[in-house]
Amino acid sequence: MDLDQPPPVLGQRLHRRLREISGVADPYRAEKNRLNRMAMGVVSRIEARMRMAQNTLTTAVQLAIAGNVIDLGASASITREDVLRSVDQALAEPLTGDQDRFRQAVGSARQILYLADNAGEIVFDRLLIEALSPDRVTLAVRGAPVINDATMADAQAAGIHRICSVIDNGSDAPGTLLDDCSRVFRQRFMEADLIIAKGQGNFETLSESPYPVFFLFKVKCPVIGAHAGLPVGTHVLARSRAAP
Repeated sequence: MDLDQPPPVLGQRLHRRLREISGVADPYRAEKNRLNRMAMGVVSRIEARMRMAQNTLTTAVQLAIAGNVIDLGASASITREDVLRSVDQALAEPLTGDQDRFRQAVGSARQILYLADNAGEIVFDRLLIEALSPDRVTLAVRGAPVINDATMADAQAAGIHRICSVIDNGSDAPGTLLDDCSRVFRQRFMEADLIIAKGQGNFETLSESPYPVFFLFKVKCPVIGAHAGLPVGTHVLARSRAAP
């Protein structure tokens, strides 16, 4: 195993082996179902705050990032109280990143590709997709189960398939390794005017991408914090080098 590879590559190999040993295709399925139900309960409480927001897009971004706390790769146990605290923190603190550039990119984009991260979190992603005008958005989920990353079943549980196009990326990596993804996904990726990538795994695999990517995530470890130049706990809206 090459330890110089980014963590999502190592994670892909590790979790493939765990599935082989256990004989269970989706070891986290029951927990993902629980997280989806929990997130839907939380979101039903905060939708009123969305409607009252002065800037709906900014609030939707903050809430989408708040949902990134639902990550079994970073925490073995996630409670409803953890999620509510993350929501309160995200709405109370200023958003770190270039919001003006993001708004401009959203305003001019004709095709938006939205890369999901985790089950549960994907319920919060629906709020942002609705704010983006869903008819120009394609949501991409993982092509096969890995940790609690969102798959097609989770997108359907969140009801996102009813508001926008949903595809899978053909890969079981906990990030976006383009060479490992399907031809259909790669074509959508290259054709998109704007790519919104959720979570640290997508940041680790796409931060040097020559494509127009904006990253939304919560810094959960010192290594990512050092790479992003931000302390652990920060809610981040970051750009790739090629982002508009």
